[in-house]
Amino acid sequence: MQYRTGRARRAVVIAVLGTGVLGAAPPAFAGPPATGPSVAESPAQHTAVQRSLGLEGARNARDIGGYPTADGSVVRSGLVFRTDALDRLTPRDLAQLEASNVTIVDDLRTTYERTLAPDRLPAGAAGNWYDVLGQSPITTLVDMPAAYRAFVTGPGANEAFSAVLHDIAASDGAVIYHCSAGKDRTGWTTAVLLTLLGVPREAVTADYLLSNTYRGADPEHPGLDGVDQAWLDIAFDTAVATYGSFDAYVSEGLKLSEGDIAQLKSRLLD
Repeated sequence: MQYRTGRARRAVVIAVLGTGVLGAAPPAFAGPPATGPSVAESPAQHTAVQRSLGLEGARNARDIGGYPTADGSVVRSGLVFRTDALDRLTPRDLAQLEASNVTIVDDLRTTYERTLAPDRLPAGAAGNWYDVLGQSPITTLVDMPAAYRAFVTGPGANEAFSAVLHDIAASDGAVIYHCSAGKDRTGWTTAVLLTLLGVPREAVTADYLLSNTYRGADPEHPGLDGVDQAWLDIAFDTAVATYGSFDAYVSEGLKLSEGDIAQLKSRLLD
């Protein structure tokens, strides 16, 4: 990403922090207890299920497991966690993640986000940096439709999302991926992963919209603190418009082979 220099650059960075893709910096608090959804639950019921990891310093930290796929499999719990920034994790949070065998933490944020709020990693975890929007115009941090299009077409975005998916497929422990608010870049990563695993679109959308619950945003008027289904639809539509189909986006854009997808399914599906 090309940033302005000196005073002008600092003004731009300050203006976008606390809004848009970056999200408002939340106070640390303990989320609701984590309980995975049963296989019999409908996607609509998923939105009422408390999926939080209950971390004190990351309120939008969740397990993506428990969702049924179209062919009757179920996404395994305890292997993939989607979260917001990890700079506010408490000692209890870090101990919990260590006990959950988190071995990889993938950070999707820009240089400035990482500098202002560096991650705290659980013992034994390796940190990776895959900047999704760092080469896109800085306005994508506050222009949600533009951001979601950039998730597919922005320079470096495909490489970043692909790297996370490869990490998940290859890891022998649990993987965390996150951005600042855990709702946009993290939301698209989760939508792609769940779709690859065969989770129906309705459930994928329901999981995405849970960010409004955990971030306290008004579902009818999410503003820049929450998410809107229309934004997720923009990313899916952009993938199809750019590559011809979602499958082609995965193979040509994300460069995932059939073997990569089979490895993801083998590792993450029961």
